Amino acid sequence: MWSWIAALLAGILSAHLAQRLWFPYFCKDALFLTRVIRYGARLEIYKRTSRVVTVVDRFVQQAQRIPDKAFLIYEGVTYTYGELEERSNRVARVFKDAVKEGDTVALLMSNEPDFLSVWFGLCKLGCAVAFLNTNIRSRSLLHCFRCCGAELLVVGADLLETLEDILPSLQQDGITVWCMRRDSPRPGVHSLLDQMQKASREPVPAERRSVRCLRTPTLYIFTSGTTGLPKAAVITHLQALKAAGGFWVYGATGSDVIYTPLPLYHSAASLVGIGGTIELGATCVLKKKFSASQFWHDCRKHNVTIFQYIGELCRYLCNQPMVENEKDHRVHMGVGNGLRQDVWREFLRRFGDIRMCEIYGSTEGNLCFMNHIGKIGAVGRSNFFYKLIFKYDLVKYDLVREEPVRDHSGFCQHVQKGETGLLLSKICSQSPFFGYAGSKQLTEKKILRDVFVKGDAYFNTGDLMAEDEDDFICFRDRVGDTFRWKGENVATTEVTEILGLVDFIQEANVYGVQVPGNEGRAGMAAVIVRPECRFDGKKLFSHVLRELPSYARPLFIRLQESLEMTSTFKQQKFSLVESGFDPCSISEPLFFLDCTEKSYIPLTSSIYDSIVSGQKKLS
Repeated sequence: MWSWIAALLAGILSAHLAQRLWFPYFCKDALFLTRVIRYGARLEIYKRTSRVVTVVDRFVQQAQRIPDKAFLIYEGVTYTYGELEERSNRVARVFKDAVKEGDTVALLMSNEPDFLSVWFGLCKLGCAVAFLNTNIRSRSLLHCFRCCGAELLVVGADLLETLEDILPSLQQDGITVWCMRRDSPRPGVHSLLDQMQKASREPVPAERRSVRCLRTPTLYIFTSGTTGLPKAAVITHLQALKAAGGFWVYGATGSDVIYTPLPLYHSAASLVGIGGTIELGATCVLKKKFSASQFWHDCRKHNVTIFQYIGELCRYLCNQPMVENEKDHRVHMGVGNGLRQDVWREFLRRFGDIRMCEIYGSTEGNLCFMNHIGKIGAVGRSNFFYKLIFKYDLVKYDLVREEPVRDHSGFCQHVQKGETGLLLSKICSQSPFFGYAGSKQLTEKKILRDVFVKGDAYFNTGDLMAEDEDDFICFRDRVGDTFRWKGENVATTEVTEILGLVDFIQEANVYGVQVPGNEGRAGMAAVIVRPECRFDGKKLFSHVLRELPSYARPLFIRLQESLEMTSTFKQQKFSLVESGFDPCSISEPLFFLDCTEKSYIPLTSSIYDSIVSGQKKLS
């Protein structure tokens, strides 16, 4: 008897040790996948029964269940679930006869509670809502209206002036404009707040918002590309519901307080942030604009437990002066994307043991990775079971021809483990791609066909990724950001991280510039020097010589007071690439990597001329 028990215990112990040794992430993977499958099963039930519970339906449910709970905290004022529900009902009552089911209404508003009131109110009428980027103007705004087909616009009081140039064109196109004011500011613009005050707070019939198909569009979110006009990504109820499950899958609960400093017109704030808050029945602290100096004060004041980030936001926090109580907060989780390794480590060192949960996925894409393990530098994790659910592949990519490498049969080639490749996601019933409104050409441009077999179709993410031996997915670069020099591929992300290790460099943006007489593009970096420091050409030379291969070392340095960013904190490279390295056309200080001087020296007109003429050979 005792020998049998001893043998059993020994077997359990051996199995546990084997699991820890050969499958160290098994338990965390199993828990994560269980949550993903549970949430996915709900969506599958919606699909099969044609009874879809949308994000707005879920909000109405929460308002009935917890009407007095704080849903939104904005500039010190608390709005309960019940209050926002009633206010959105008033919006629906105002527009009840002005719109019909299936219409598209454009929304141009800054972060404020009434952004949600208008969004939810219009959805209660069966409308799709187009979120307009508050930074775009004139021609781009007109383009946005025309590609999403909106016939009505609701604009925030603080943004009405941005329409001044195009208001006649909007009215000529038959677009009705409503402003969040109590009185009409100008002819042809209707005031909304006074009408809301008069309207009933009773809900409109639920039939107006009923949805039978998950693939029905509910939003249009405009992607913020670095070049060209914005593209209206079609967001269906399926995508909105998937995004709303992000916090829950990471283990968040209704007791969490979520801090959202990102713009609501962006999918991270609206779909993941607001949608996720509603799914949990939690509280969201909404910030009008991100402020690095106020961030931790806000977190302490409101007992924030989870915050959202994107792009360089965490770097801005790390660049703030150190204070004594930096770890005095209740934040235990950060959810977002674009966190570089060097910033990740510094952030944890400065602000404590916060679980940073990276989510990879584009607004319009059909694939999502989640780094539920929290491994620094990874954007997600995969395994055998995950690959059964999400069909993706990494394929070889030719950086010179800017296209996937195909074999003699015309099919793409898989990369080896650890090798960088272009990430593709299979388009199928489980992972559909809905494309962009108003342009079949733009939609088709994102699709690769005949990838592995005739007739298949994959969404082209445009991202170069690598999957290591432990199945962690790591971001390498965007296609177009990576460039070739001296016959080698230079990944801007890697070089940026290396430059960030230099003590006097606060921020860096790496890109490639064309040099006459040379193939490929030479490395260049726009750099911000820390306020208390000065640029040290010799120190930087020694650093890049030690840390980077010769082809990856930036040949040119451009000092800037601030780096140009997109509205979602992504670095802009296009204008930097276009301006090149000519000191006669660039007023900011420029430096050149000089191996003779063993330093970065000032780039003068004579040095520039010798480079362009070919007299000075580049290393």
